[in-house]
Amino acid sequence: MILFPAIDLKEGLAVRLEQGDMARATVFHRDPAAQARAFEAQGFDYLHMVDLDGAFAGKPVNAAAVDRILESISIPVQLGGGIRDTATVEAWLEKGVTRVIIGTAAVRDPPFVKQAARDFPGRVAVGLDARDGKVAVQGWAETSELSALDIARRFEDAGIAAIIYTDVARDGMLKGINWDATIALAEAISIPVIASGGLASIEDIKALLALRAKKLEGAIAGRALYDGRLDAAEALKLIRDAKAAD
Repeated sequence: MILFPAIDLKEGLAVRLEQGDMARATVFHRDPAAQARAFEAQGFDYLHMVDLDGAFAGKPVNAAAVDRILESISIPVQLGGGIRDTATVEAWLEKGVTRVIIGTAAVRDPPFVKQAARDFPGRVAVGLDARDGKVAVQGWAETSELSALDIARRFEDAGIAAIIYTDVARDGMLKGINWDATIALAEAISIPVIASGGLASIEDIKALLALRAKKLEGAIAGRALYDGRLDAAEALKLIRDAKAAD
């Protein structure tokens, strides 16, 4: 079970959005690389990053900030935002990103995603961001007519490393993860699922470690870590203790 601290990049800064709205961004750190080093020092063993500007632009925008982060830490990194073609996948993996997260293209260009997963085994994840049960694309600016399960099923047996499932309505709102929808998705597919959107407190970590969530690979924590509602040491100890008890 992995707890991924999140760094979302907007104009080179580490921010958190509310419900995916770029106009509702809170700057939490002006030096994302320093924030990444802090997360590593706290004991996290995998970092989650999103190039928010890239998600809207359809191509990497915050590459300089990502580069500095990759140079600053030794823990693995997964990165999403603006990854729409093979050249971009290759470029990030060559720079040291452990796995890329493909979102919009998973809806619009499934063959590309499947080919990337074949070309780079274990290094391609799919990001499914749902609003009212339907998957949002283009930096959450547009909503498709497809459900997360519809899209996830496209990638069964394609070699996808994980699916990051985000409830857009909860993202950045500190209302708790939508465990019912996330676990239902995990139980319906064979691809590992990571919970995202709304993680609020240590209670969400306990829910992550509950028996019914055992098919999940982990969860992503953002605003709750930044504003102190979730104590990193306490959360990581709970996870370590649960692993030791298995």
